[in-house]
Amino acid sequence: MNFSSDNRKNQVKIDAIDVTSDVLTSRGGVSLFYRYVNRLGIFDHLSGCFAPLRERRSGISPREILKQIMCFFSDGTQPHLTYFDELHMDSGYAASIETHSSQMASSHQIKRFVGKVSFARTFTLRKSLQRLFIESLKASKPEVIVLGIDTMVMNNDDADRREGVKPTYKKVKGFQPLQMYWDGRIVDAVFRGGDKHSNHSDTVEKMIIHMVRRIRKEYREDVAILIQMDSGFFDQSLFDLCESMHVGYICGGKQYKDIVDYISGYGESEWNIYEKSGTERWEYIGFRDRRASWKRERRALYCRYQTEATGQGVLAFARRDTVIYTNLGVDEVLTEQLRRADRMDVIEDAAILKSYHQRAVDELTNRGVKEFCSEHLPFERFESNMFWYYMMLVSYFVFETFKRDVVGSLVTKLAYPNTVRRRVMDIAVKMTRHAGQTILKVTRGVWEMLDFGTLWRRSGEAIPIAW
Repeated sequence: MNFSSDNRKNQVKIDAIDVTSDVLTSRGGVSLFYRYVNRLGIFDHLSGCFAPLRERRSGISPREILKQIMCFFSDGTQPHLTYFDELHMDSGYAASIETHSSQMASSHQIKRFVGKVSFARTFTLRKSLQRLFIESLKASKPEVIVLGIDTMVMNNDDADRREGVKPTYKKVKGFQPLQMYWDGRIVDAVFRGGDKHSNHSDTVEKMIIHMVRRIRKEYREDVAILIQMDSGFFDQSLFDLCESMHVGYICGGKQYKDIVDYISGYGESEWNIYEKSGTERWEYIGFRDRRASWKRERRALYCRYQTEATGQGVLAFARRDTVIYTNLGVDEVLTEQLRRADRMDVIEDAAILKSYHQRAVDELTNRGVKEFCSEHLPFERFESNMFWYYMMLVSYFVFETFKRDVVGSLVTKLAYPNTVRRRVMDIAVKMTRHAGQTILKVTRGVWEMLDFGTLWRRSGEAIPIAW
């Protein structure tokens, strides 16, 4: 094939390869995340608690190790600890997170540090997670706080020897922490073995008491609080607790024979209709129910699924019938809180049904957490895996906040971590030194496509938290 001389001149041919001394990295967007998190003051806050774990004065400080673990999660290139050994050799990555190359931790240094962490020090991470939640409430100022409570199965079926790995209800061995959700983020959690069911012991009650008291003390005393739970938390003691604290609850129940017999007495014309997106349809009946051991009647809804999202009808034998219990519209103090917030719509039957089905958002949060960092925990000791789990939750909360505050113009609120990584973090940058300053450089295309100058400004405008 013949080419004209002009075409040959326009060809870019690689004739040789060589090594450059330029400081480069392909994960330049991590610098935005680090700049944002550092502004919050979380590294300085945590370093005080973990300072005694420093091996020697010339070694890597706990602040640096915690920073590198959090950036490791946000990067997400590999979930394995051996990736720290690759980062240890990457001077460009070190410069992007403002760390000297000699202070980059290897996988062995990470393991030694985590191996010395105790339960008491790990609890600091849980309190930090709760603090981040309270600060987010103060920033967003919700009139009604809707919380979710559920468990998340972490599949560690391939673990030969790992403390706490037990059979779960999903027929895999692993961990099953109890978690509290708000606005697509996990705001509190209790790390547990896989054999601990949803409402195991009094863990849920203690979580509700602690979080409700903290919200009312540090955010607003008169704010309306609503908790959503599935049938795994169907327990009179939880209902009594919520009612005593004037906290709303929407909880799945069980289809006892007497309830099914009672509902069967209603004619087809007596059922109410709830539609979602114009395709999915449920029929429901509102009634009052009192179990044999209960001291009082409670408001309930019996719901049956009629039409799928495709518009296909569902036959009776394949229907998913649900019983839902709530104290909305019954608790006078809670009703007054909703009235002052102008949210009386929350107590309507259709709104309760909609709210219960929106618990699926919590499952999406679980999916996001597992994508953010692998559900396979890397250590043998239970204490070490607990520390890693809480570091993952704190990092994920900050990552979600970073996504909304800094890069919200590029990705949606519901975007998963990998979408943010591919869109924002996987960019090539060059680090240079000039006139005593370190300068991060990106290509013109990246600068204009991401509006990188604006992202850099936003990442430095985070409001520091008074830890």
